[in-house]
Amino acid sequence: SFYRNKLKYLDFLRKRCNVNPKRGPFHYRAPSKIFIRTVRGMLPHKTKRGDAAMMRLRAVEGIPPPFDKKKRMVVPSCLKVLRLPPPPKICSGGRLFPEGGWKDKKN
Repeated sequence: SFYRNKLKYLDFLRKRCNVNPKRGPFHYRAPSKIFIRTVRGMLPHKTKRGDAAMMRLRAVEGIPPPFDKKKRMVVPSCLKVLRLPPPPKICSGGRLFPEGGWKDKKN
């Protein structure tokens, strides 16, 4: 599953403008930017309502300062292990994105 997702992700990163690559499409490497682009594809971002929803969206790597001091909790009904079928064919972004060029700022 990881290998297949890696090939799909690297194929996506290879897509660029043939005439002038500076014109796009732009492929961000940071997980927060990838998440924002994914959510943008799910919203009607060309309408006022979708644009307002995109402006309310905020994504960061790690835990931002006001929330890093709070106690973390686990909601058992939302655990991925319980909700997916027995052999889950998934891979985490933490393993996939460094293969695509994301340099982790913490290490």
